[in-house]
Amino acid sequence: MGYHLAGYRVLSLDNIPQPRNPLAFLQADAVAFITEYGHLFDLLHASPPCQRYTRCQKIQGREHPDLIAPTRTAMQSTGRPRVIENVEEARDQLRDPVMLCGAAFRLRTYRHRLFEPGGGLTITPPHHPVHTAPLAKMGRPVLPGEFMHVVGNFSNVPLARSEAVMGMPWASRDGLREAIPPAYTELIGRQAAEQARAAARAVAA
Repeated sequence: MGYHLAGYRVLSLDNIPQPRNPLAFLQADAVAFITEYGHLFDLLHASPPCQRYTRCQKIQGREHPDLIAPTRTAMQSTGRPRVIENVEEARDQLRDPVMLCGAAFRLRTYRHRLFEPGGGLTITPPHHPVHTAPLAKMGRPVLPGEFMHVVGNFSNVPLARSEAVMGMPWASRDGLREAIPPAYTELIGRQAAEQARAAARAVAA
């Protein structure tokens, strides 16, 4: 949604149906699709499943595939500007990632996420403010002055959907748990578009 807000025509992919997705959607294997068709797009963004890297999954001893490396290989084959997004625990698997925080976008959630740019794209993050607001403990109501922790069986889905927190009024609880605020990708999309325009001007000159 953030790329849509930045002015892009967006095609989103997943290997399972996403009936709440408000944009154009194709059910497909993302790595295979990118390998075959990625070169036709101006900008590629992938969010490989984060479960392999999260602390919760490690504590529970569950095994999940590492899809960051094959996703990167597919994206590199296209020669297009690209972004790989994942959780902070995946930092060792990412190359020179940039961290974005909800507080930097005036959201009531910290929601740190890492973004690995590639294909000539650079990402300049906004100022990362000091975390002064307490984070509501998972499962209990968010009190005035607290930031929301949109993970697990969190309470108050309407608040999480709101523009004050995630900015995703269409999303289910499961969708919110897996998502990043569109404000993050709107910033990246606008920076990518400006870099593309600057490159075009340089060629024209």
